[in-house]
Amino acid sequence: MEPKDIRVAAMPQTAVHVITRPADFFQQMSKTGGYVEPLVFAVVMGLISGVIYAVLGLFGLGQVGLSNRLAQALSMIVLMPIAAAIGSFIGGAVLFVIWKLMGSTEDYEASYRCGAYLMALAPVTAVISAVPYAGTVVNAAIMLFYLVTASVYVHRLDARKAWLVFGVIAAVFALLGVYSQYRARHVSTEVEKWRQMGEDLKKEYGKSAEEMQKSADELRKQAEEMARQYRQQLEEQRRKQPSE
Repeated sequence: MEPKDIRVAAMPQTAVHVITRPADFFQQMSKTGGYVEPLVFAVVMGLISGVIYAVLGLFGLGQVGLSNRLAQALSMIVLMPIAAAIGSFIGGAVLFVIWKLMGSTEDYEASYRCGAYLMALAPVTAVISAVPYAGTVVNAAIMLFYLVTASVYVHRLDARKAWLVFGVIAAVFALLGVYSQYRARHVSTEVEKWRQMGEDLKKEYGKSAEEMQKSADELRKQAEEMARQYRQQLEEQRRKQPSE
């Protein structure tokens, strides 16, 4: 397919078709036709999801951290399309192997096209990911449903087998996602705690330094006073001595 033949304007309708009528879409999806159009579709969906992650991150939600939000938000807009392009080929290869092991007779191109068009879910999962913990589980369940649908209507596999295989994979990814979120939040809490401890120590050190400075000033004043009194005593003694 030539780049000029790619219907970018029709991609939103394609995404809606994938999301709302997955069985109908995968039944009608061409298993051949090249990689360019599904690749461009995946990149566009990656760009949209990157914008969503950036907007959520500016409000302290989703995947973007709290520090330096603007820079991280801009990086999401740039990196997500690149990740979508690279990930579409890697994800297609992984799905190809899984479907082959399950008994599919389709080639890599069919698997790639399935994975690339499933990127229509990326903007949806980007919004759902803003919900801590539960968002990860919901996204895994959503992806499970659509992968099973593709397994049945593109690869002609048994639905029960697809639910079992992809159900196990989805459960593993959901648990890993929840655990990684927990660890990230725990580490963030620990970092904040150590930062606060450092601030407290800094304040205590500053207070102690101030008190030590005051004590040093008092000692200096006392030493100056004692020296002044000593000089006065010497002067008085000189005056009292009889002149020779």
